[in-house]
Amino acid sequence: MDFIRQRPIVTAVVALALLLVLVSSFPVVPETKQAVVVRFGKPARILNRYEPGRPIGSAGAGISWRIPFAEDIVWIDKRVQDVDMQRQQVLSTDQRRLEVDAFARYRIVDPLKMYIRARNEDQLRDQLRPILGSEVRNELGRIEFAALLTPERQGIMESVKKSLNMIASQYGAEIIDVRIKKTDLPDGTPLQSAYDRMRTARQQEARSIRAQGAKQAQIIRAEADADAAKTYAASFGKDADFYDFYRAMQSYQTTFVGDGQDKTAPTSIVLSPDNAYLKEFAGRGR
Repeated sequence: MDFIRQRPIVTAVVALALLLVLVSSFPVVPETKQAVVVRFGKPARILNRYEPGRPIGSAGAGISWRIPFAEDIVWIDKRVQDVDMQRQQVLSTDQRRLEVDAFARYRIVDPLKMYIRARNEDQLRDQLRPILGSEVRNELGRIEFAALLTPERQGIMESVKKSLNMIASQYGAEIIDVRIKKTDLPDGTPLQSAYDRMRTARQQEARSIRAQGAKQAQIIRAEADADAAKTYAASFGKDADFYDFYRAMQSYQTTFVGDGQDKTAPTSIVLSPDNAYLKEFAGRGR
């Protein structure tokens, strides 16, 4: 007691140090974390290990213990994480260079193996990123560019996921999904050439459709003219005067009114009232 009264500052510092040691001896394991307890650089045990099918928050999290100064704790996330592939060029089988941007989602299922191979999560991510890029490049190099726009794309991603999972398992990780965020042609001449090819193909298709439409229109017009000629012939055989009247009306319309398509100024025609062409205006009784 005399020592405490004589040296209160030293006593407070010692008490604080003992409190810190006591607190650090009983770490709290979060629900979303698993931990590797390392004793003098050697893994000793696993805290709150991930188990498939067991929901986060079940038994395993909470207060634990460790030996101060002898054991360290390496925290590892139990949740799904993601790694982005560095944007890179891929050459497809139809010799098109593609700018591909992909990502993978994974979970660490074996924290001990992950610690031994990669030490921490950042190094694991750095290990998986080039592997993901390599697998995506290999798979996309086996297909044509058009296949990326079809349902076949899902099968390609499944192949990438399977190949990547075989390698990720060596680091204690499980690949959950692999997706392509964006696939573009590179900027510059290749991209402009692709646009020109697409434009030319669409123009050829449009010309083909217009030619087919013009052909069908001519056929329909010819069939209609043939039916009209049959009708005219039938009407001429029954009533020649009516046929003459009808043809005269058509001629008057073309001459004086026009077909409605010619936008030029109308032409003035000067004829004698006794002209035979105007017989329908004069009346048949005169």
